[in-house]
Amino acid sequence: MASSDVKPKSISRAKKWSEEIENLYRFQQAGYRDEIEYKQVKQVSMVDRWPETGYVKKLQRRDNTFYYYNKQRECDDKEVHTVKIYAY
Repeated sequence: MASSDVKPKSISRAKKWSEEIENLYRFQQAGYRDEIEYKQVKQVSMVDRWPETGYVKKLQRRDNTFYYYNKQRECDDKEVHTVKIYAY
């Protein structure tokens, strides 16, 4: 492990949908905690986002396959409670 690895100090669950929760949902679907971990693992400086909404557009999983996401909301209300929010 490199010294630049940032570990979360606490975790909580999402209670209601927001744009932040939508993006966390997309990162977690692809197998990452959040944007910080994605950038560390994939060694990228920017994440592909939809210009209209700012939502994540494309993520590369750890097995190098890609997840492509729509411009619209993908995290349904019934799935909001599955999103983990990490505090650093």
